[in-house]
Amino acid sequence: MIICPTCKEEIDNDSHFCDQCGQALLFCDRCGNVGVGRRCTHCGGLMVARGNAGPAEGVPGMSESLKMEMATSRSMRGNQQQNNNGIPVLTLANDSLNIRIVGINGAIIGRRTGPYSHFFDKYPYVSGTHAQLKYAVNTGWCIADKHSSNGTKLNQRSLQPDVDMSLSNGDVLTIANINLQVIVR
Repeated sequence: MIICPTCKEEIDNDSHFCDQCGQALLFCDRCGNVGVGRRCTHCGGLMVARGNAGPAEGVPGMSESLKMEMATSRSMRGNQQQNNNGIPVLTLANDSLNIRIVGINGAIIGRRTGPYSHFFDKYPYVSGTHAQLKYAVNTGWCIADKHSSNGTKLNQRSLQPDVDMSLSNGDVLTIANINLQVIVR
């Protein structure tokens, strides 16, 4: 049995829709957890519909931009796996706010922009385009503030806009007023 993320009722494991509230069920393409939104709150994978229609096409009302974002993300992940050569996995987490982000090279963190916007859309202090994650072989994972209104901090030190700062395991990244624990593995 699984729990519908919308109405919290138990439903059969092989369901595509909740038989109580009718909500289309989305499953993480990495870990298989049921959830809502674009990204899995457990591992950061893409949330997709089950069935023959394949990812994105089976979700009623899904926008063309989200379909494009999902296809791009799948492509980026495929390229990372082919070119990985030991690239560490970056996770940004705040378990009390139910935020768990898996880093994507070049991804924007923001309230309106980027693959993580569903985590921040209800936090008005986070700018629409707040910061950007980057990975480079010589510097590792980095964060750059994108001229945000309420700033980005790394270990309580304010970042200058458009300056890449290296992220290390155990760092605390603050996006506006939201603290995220940096985990690099």
